[in-house]
Amino acid sequence: MDKLVYLYYPLVLVLLFWGSKWMGRGQWNDGYFSLSQSKAWQGFFAVCILLHHTAQKTCAHWLPKRYIIPGLEFFVPIGYFFVAVFFVCSGYGLYRSWKTKENYLHGFVKKRVLPLVVTFYVTELLFLAVRLIMGEKMSTQQIIYDVIGLQQANPNAWFVMALPIFYMAFYFSFRLFKKEALALTSLTVLILCWVLIGCACDHNDWWMKGEWWYNTALFFPLGLFFAKFEQRIVTGVKKHYVIYMVLAVVLGYGLYRWSEITQNTFSYYCEWVPSLGERTLRRFVCAFSQHAAALPFVFFTIMLGLKVRIGNKALRFMSGITLEFYLIHGLFVDLFGFNFFDVLPSLYYIKNVFLYVLVVAACALPSALLLRKVLHPRQPMLPPVK
Repeated sequence: MDKLVYLYYPLVLVLLFWGSKWMGRGQWNDGYFSLSQSKAWQGFFAVCILLHHTAQKTCAHWLPKRYIIPGLEFFVPIGYFFVAVFFVCSGYGLYRSWKTKENYLHGFVKKRVLPLVVTFYVTELLFLAVRLIMGEKMSTQQIIYDVIGLQQANPNAWFVMALPIFYMAFYFSFRLFKKEALALTSLTVLILCWVLIGCACDHNDWWMKGEWWYNTALFFPLGLFFAKFEQRIVTGVKKHYVIYMVLAVVLGYGLYRWSEITQNTFSYYCEWVPSLGERTLRRFVCAFSQHAAALPFVFFTIMLGLKVRIGNKALRFMSGITLEFYLIHGLFVDLFGFNFFDVLPSLYYIKNVFLYVLVVAACALPSALLLRKVLHPRQPMLPPVK
């Protein structure tokens, strides 16, 4: 029964490639980054993030030895790869919409930013309520901090806190500067400032509480630059497709190993260094290495999309609830893990990793769907299919 956990590796591939269309020699998927395709990719990587978080709860090296159960080790260190794809898709989509839709920035905050903020606060209150029901002791001050978002009852909510800020950086940059080059430069500088601020912060209970807040942030403006130079890049890739695919794999592995060495050498966890400047530099080097390691993975994903048009009912379903699924699944990761947010016994500890992942997914999927229906009652439950 314990070995069943390894079924998730082929099942992930089935989820991705079931119902896909493979392009023949000389043929290309010209809609490789269309809305439906990018949404499908995001839905797929949302599932990968679930496996990443369940892996961190079952076989991460920092866990107490008695709770380490092998099976999902592959997913433990690469969660930032999946987040990088999310950021590229977000940046790409913003630029394409800005270029093709008239007066796109009109009503931008209401249409694009406000829904993210509302979703964050609703799920934050839900997590807070469950934690209190489970018996976690919190001071009134702590509850206020969680309610207003200065601290997070949902540790995975950082992404949905960062994304509206990135969107606002895009909005102000493209609203303030009429020249596209200046707007892109402004956005990149603002996101780089975000990274540097994160590098200057020690690990804490507030915002910028760890490296995951900024170790893929630059992929957001990178998505805009890719959209801007898309035709030139894709034309070059098509001419030497196999070579670029091989390079992506080889460089991806090499840069990932280099990133691991870099983090072990310089360390994000360098609070022991007395100089703020040196701590910031150490973390920036680590963040740079992780950006470099994730870049070939993102490039490989895009190139794979050029040859494979993904799409099936499962991915379509996931594409409609990606944000809600991302936010809600962590609750069940802790309810059925070996403890509850490191402060309480869990609701029920499922030791078998295969069943653990299955139960988390079985609870998260309908919860995400219900959450989407409650927050967006006027929208269809699932996105339309062309």
